[in-house]
Amino acid sequence: MTLSKRFLGLGLGLLIGIVCLHYLVLFTWGVVPAKSALANQTDGTNATARYKVLPKSGVSKIAAQLQEQGIRVPSWAFQIGARSLGVGTSLKPGTYEFPVNASLGQILLQMARGERVRESVKIIPGMAIWQVRAAIDTHPALIHQTKSASGAQLATLLGLTQPDVEGWLFPDTYVFDPDDLDLSIYQRAYAGMQKQLANAWDLYLQGHANDQVLKSPYQLLILASIVEKETGQASERGLISGVFHNRLKKGMMLQTDPTVIYGIGPQFDGNIRKTDLRCDTPYNTYMRYGLPPTPIAMPSKESLIAAAQPAPTNALYFVAKGNGSSHFSASLKEHEAAVDRYQRLPTQSSTKTAK
Repeated sequence: MTLSKRFLGLGLGLLIGIVCLHYLVLFTWGVVPAKSALANQTDGTNATARYKVLPKSGVSKIAAQLQEQGIRVPSWAFQIGARSLGVGTSLKPGTYEFPVNASLGQILLQMARGERVRESVKIIPGMAIWQVRAAIDTHPALIHQTKSASGAQLATLLGLTQPDVEGWLFPDTYVFDPDDLDLSIYQRAYAGMQKQLANAWDLYLQGHANDQVLKSPYQLLILASIVEKETGQASERGLISGVFHNRLKKGMMLQTDPTVIYGIGPQFDGNIRKTDLRCDTPYNTYMRYGLPPTPIAMPSKESLIAAAQPAPTNALYFVAKGNGSSHFSASLKEHEAAVDRYQRLPTQSSTKTAK
């Protein structure tokens, strides 16, 4: 072996050794201290600490942000590590939870995969606006920008022409980063409902070109919210919608308990009384004709579609059978017999809709 070949072999071996040492240090050098600059976000029970990376940050800015929050690594070392792992341009913003003593390589790969802390809030179908606001207002991971806003103010912030947000927030699970604004949840939920309502209104227009009972998408939203609150079994949504469409066509009162309950408000104790049915409010459909002035809940996609596509039926009444389903009747006589059978027995529940 010539001298030049020997030196070449030694140089190559040295280079391989340096590279191996570099990656060894990268994945053994603990850079996450037991206490970060975000001391209130340190979780001692499972030995992790939280760090925030701002959007639109390059690798050097990310290094500076993490240093300010207590990560023990020079900016130059952070940048070299990111580039040597090929993740210099793929580090994602968000809030991260790193184990104490995690290595530089470990946190870089975690950020490249986007494995960040995520929070969520759920809007359940049938929730009224005060229930949605309570869920959002009490979520500890949100910045509560709208907590003190009135219903009208929140509607204005969302760009609504109606004076209240009732019915306009699409039920879904909304995932967000910690410290997001609560307004962003409302905006996403409102955008979701706008999309679903537009689709449902198109279906309604296609199916009712010559017999439109509903005059606007907002009326469809109102009816869908009533269908949502009246439905015990998902398979009956279309029939329930059909009953309400039939009553509206005939100029009959809707006579539905959920609207009366909504008119009572959050103080409703779960027991609807005859005095409630006789108390005149804008939502008492036992005393007023037509739809109530606003939705009474957040309807699901299924209820929107059911309101737009009522099932063909001659039924004008329905009553709960006590097992989640309903008995549908075309005549008052049949309905009263069903009420006697299902409602007036001691073990059965109350009427689901009009008498």
